[in-house]
Amino acid sequence: MAVSDSPLQSEAETRRTLATRLNGWVQSIPIAYWVVGAIMLLMPLIANDFFLYQIFGWAFILGMIALSLMFLAGYGGMVSLAQMSIAALGGYMVAILGDSGATSISLGWPWWLNVPVAILVAAIFATLIGALAVRTEGIYTIMITLAFAAAFFYFTRQNYTIFNGYSGFGDVVPPRLFGVNWRDAIPFYYLTLGCATICYLAVIYVSRAPFGLALQGIRDNPRRMAALGFNVVAHRITAYTFAAVIAAIGGILLVWQNAQIAPGTAGLPAVIDILVIAIVGGIARPIGPFIGAFIYVLLRTFSPDVLQALSMAGDRYKLLIGLGFLVVVYWSPDGVLGLWDRWRARRRRRDPLVDKPEAS
Repeated sequence: MAVSDSPLQSEAETRRTLATRLNGWVQSIPIAYWVVGAIMLLMPLIANDFFLYQIFGWAFILGMIALSLMFLAGYGGMVSLAQMSIAALGGYMVAILGDSGATSISLGWPWWLNVPVAILVAAIFATLIGALAVRTEGIYTIMITLAFAAAFFYFTRQNYTIFNGYSGFGDVVPPRLFGVNWRDAIPFYYLTLGCATICYLAVIYVSRAPFGLALQGIRDNPRRMAALGFNVVAHRITAYTFAAVIAAIGGILLVWQNAQIAPGTAGLPAVIDILVIAIVGGIARPIGPFIGAFIYVLLRTFSPDVLQALSMAGDRYKLLIGLGFLVVVYWSPDGVLGLWDRWRARRRRRDPLVDKPEAS
């Protein structure tokens, strides 16, 4: 009679299986990703505080908010213009529930309580938006989410009891944990880098999970997926909820970076900026929003100086951003990543040995 494996042998086999899968996953990551990751970790050694805090920190934050839009549009086929409003609501809730300069309104809850509640409130708000938006398609979805964004902006500006009206909230700073001031350049850089990495990996994981695969199937053919037994409406609404968590994290970090939040944070220009960032970088892949955010932040930061050097009004930087957006969309609807793919394809046609796999 055969003797069954002992628990120790089963546990050893399980560990070997997990180690094999982990090794295969690590080997599947392109070398370029490891190089970029190493550069990001070592960036404080070569960049000054301004670049760490204002350029990279801001780019990571906007990239997370645009990533939530990319998830909805790229995997779900739903373009939402309410993501900046959802992010702003998360920031507002941190200011209202935590500490701020408006002591008559803020409740002073500890960070470990107000941050999760802020994310939860933003997720509920996005779920309500999704419950209405998913029943429409195309331009109607865009218009509904834009209407929510406009309504949120005017409501926060006119409401003084909860949102403190036009003035908003000031002195909203991150908690001082482990004796570290997280608004200092290097700690804030690593905080935003860590959150951006977690959000990026979460999107990658969900896109390959059964829910993400079903969502992509619904994007391509909702009628067939419904015939197969999938609840199309529930999947789409859940996608809005998941995207809201990412947007809310970005919104909280944005408030901590600026130490204040006002209705202008969720104004219509900011709403459109998130759409521009996602499209310029590439709305089909999760890395695209971060590329678009980095380009946007560079233009937003340095274009006024360039315009003033050319004896032009510095406030016309939006013109340069708009022209850059038109150029990228005209030459590549897939954004900067699409241009990169076209360049690689052209290079392979010229040199067949490029990217040729090595013999085992």
